[in-house]
Amino acid sequence: MSNWFKRNGIHFAITAFFFVICFFYFTPAFQGKTLGQADVIGAQSTVTEINAYKEKGTTILWTNQIFGGMPAFQLWAPYKASITTHVISTLKATFPNPIDTVLIFLIGTYFLFIVLKMNPWLAAAGAVAFTFSSYNIILLVAGHANQAAAIAYFAPILAGIILTLRGKYILGGSLTALFLAMEIRANHIQMTYYLMLAILILVGIELYHAIKAKTTSSFFKSVVYLAGALILAVAVNASILWSTYEYGKETYRGPSNLTRQASEPKNGLGREYAYQWSQGVAECLTFLVPNAFGGGSGTEVLDENSATAKVFAGIAQTPEQAVQYANSMNGFPGMGTYWGNKPGTSGPFYFGAAICFLFIFGLLVVRNRIKWWLLATVVLTMLLSFGGNWPYVSDIFFNYFPLYNKFRTVESILAVASICFPILALLAIKEVLEARESKEVFKKLKLAGYITGGLLLILIAVPELLLSFRSTEQANGVAALAEALKNDTALANTISNAITKDRAALERADAIRSLIFVALAFGLLLAYIKNKINSTALSLSFLVLILVDVWQIDKRYLKDENFADKVETYTPQARVVDQFIQRDKDPNFKVFDYTQNPRADTHNPFFNKSFGGYSAARLKRIEELIDNQFTKSINHDVLDMMNVKYIINQDPKTGSVGMQANETACGHAWFINSVKYVKSADEEMEAISSFAPKHAAIVDERYKNQISEKDAYLDTNATIKLVSYNPDHMVYQSSSTSSQIAIFSEIYYDKGWIMKVDGRETPYFRANYLLRAAQLPVGNHKIEFNFHPTSYYMGENISLAGSVLLVLALGFAGYSENKKKPTGKKA
Repeated sequence: MSNWFKRNGIHFAITAFFFVICFFYFTPAFQGKTLGQADVIGAQSTVTEINAYKEKGTTILWTNQIFGGMPAFQLWAPYKASITTHVISTLKATFPNPIDTVLIFLIGTYFLFIVLKMNPWLAAAGAVAFTFSSYNIILLVAGHANQAAAIAYFAPILAGIILTLRGKYILGGSLTALFLAMEIRANHIQMTYYLMLAILILVGIELYHAIKAKTTSSFFKSVVYLAGALILAVAVNASILWSTYEYGKETYRGPSNLTRQASEPKNGLGREYAYQWSQGVAECLTFLVPNAFGGGSGTEVLDENSATAKVFAGIAQTPEQAVQYANSMNGFPGMGTYWGNKPGTSGPFYFGAAICFLFIFGLLVVRNRIKWWLLATVVLTMLLSFGGNWPYVSDIFFNYFPLYNKFRTVESILAVASICFPILALLAIKEVLEARESKEVFKKLKLAGYITGGLLLILIAVPELLLSFRSTEQANGVAALAEALKNDTALANTISNAITKDRAALERADAIRSLIFVALAFGLLLAYIKNKINSTALSLSFLVLILVDVWQIDKRYLKDENFADKVETYTPQARVVDQFIQRDKDPNFKVFDYTQNPRADTHNPFFNKSFGGYSAARLKRIEELIDNQFTKSINHDVLDMMNVKYIINQDPKTGSVGMQANETACGHAWFINSVKYVKSADEEMEAISSFAPKHAAIVDERYKNQISEKDAYLDTNATIKLVSYNPDHMVYQSSSTSSQIAIFSEIYYDKGWIMKVDGRETPYFRANYLLRAAQLPVGNHKIEFNFHPTSYYMGENISLAGSVLLVLALGFAGYSENKKKPTGKKA
């Protein structure tokens, strides 16, 4: 055992170093504070009801808290049978947020570089470079926890695959299965999809070389083990994958139900929507110069020395007010420091100046065939990230590649490039350390220096050759600013020119900074080639250099003030109307708020069940309903059928928020006296534009065989009421002297909801585009709706079996590797 600790002492030392980095970078997290994370707050609002039942010790798989009701699969579900759930729970219980994710980044990437046979300190440098790539830190600030976690597993997955391709079949395959299972559990299919594209390129290149070297038998043996790892990882996550697949077809990323009135394509997202956040072609300069495009929207603070503040100095009463006016220009289109084509950005993709220089050097000096995989992956991911800015490659994928049109924010594929850059960069240093012919290496080093340094000199001396520093929206911003300045167009143009000047100044300052880091990296390699420093000193120096580089830039986007006390972060202030509505003890009514965007309502769900909400996995039918019934005007008939009991509005003059009770709300369930049949979803949507939901129902004719109108006539004394409420188990009591057609103000979702009448399963159908309905027999009856999706419960059984197999595979791999090691007598 002591020998084992001695052999691995350096790895323990570097792990401790990673802890130290985390402690100093995320000090407030260790003090009990948490990141503000706007998206986390939004996500918290969606699970208000789920958490309330969790506190009672009850798990629910359906919630009525947002969008009238939806499955909880993409919000929160326990998935207790999967081993990945318990790994994540252990990490979160051990480390404060976001330390757990950052440590996965650091240790997982370190493992990859060790697999690539780099010395430990150089591997640590690579781990720091990838972990603190600006996009990863920005994701943590924004609260995209699942996306960050998915990216964190990129490196160890690649490590497992490389081990398998090298002939470590059992060990590599088992580790690939483990990390791929964790990747899938992160539940960010888009990031996993992008990683798979990179892996396919890697496997393709390996196949080419296997054919060339006539080693296809060992290659295909590796592929078999990797296929087994994939199957095992899928099995471990069967419950989440099956549920997501089944539910995904019903979400707004799935097929459209409408044809004539559809605002989106028949399947997938709209092209313009998907391409909304596309990377600008020239914007890739931010890999090297973070402020090449002005940094983040509103994150770069202009000071009193800025050209814009100086313009306002003649207007403002104090220098502080001038600075305040200068920074307020972010509120006008195209007038902020960020001037790219995106609607807005939290910050750039910055990979590190030294890393970019070393990447160029790696293209020239690295002989390992992995270089071609890295280059091909970087080129593909860059082309796809351009989206609408250079759509030729993106459109091919969007139109023809499975699932690709389900994803938006295409720039995020650069997360894959962000790991390729440091891999090739560190391989370049490794090549220098192993070089036998220093003259040839020195020539290539100079060429890389000329290329990178020359580009930076242009960006310092004459950046206008490559960059305009003017937003495409700037003219509109000038017009809006001129109007705000009482039609003073001259002043508006002066301010616009000053902002353009400030953008150039921000870029130039960062280009100078990047040139310094490139020069230092060049100097370190030159010193080693000239035998001025040894390999350990070189590796440690690069670790420090890369850490300082990325640390400084990341602190622009993740500052200590981004952290707040947990109570402050997750508890919004209840309004008077919220408090008043909460006095109503009715267990299941909805609230509609005129002051909120129904697709982005993160306030009301904290206090009451909302017609709107916040979720990227909302149902397609609710999305279509909002598009067609709530965009131009508010359809009160729809509010009534959804049992919207309270309507919140705002006085346009005073700005005060008030509410009114909706006296015409239909309630939890009711009987109707007429049915209008329609032939399509378009007709159904058109019919609910104006109808009397309390008396009539709009039903697709496909359900006609479930209705017998001749047996159903309205009994004015008939009653139906909700007698027991759980989100995934509702009980009603009905009483009538004739058969009745009942409408329930609950969302129709036939992949899990089961209706029973007096304990006997009974069919139900859809009415009014998205509600449940059923014909009930004469007499007194108990009606139950129970949500019991096969995809979840059967999936849990498969997950449990997969988890057991994964543990056994890892145990066998560890045993096999230990058996191979010499028992160890000293020589």
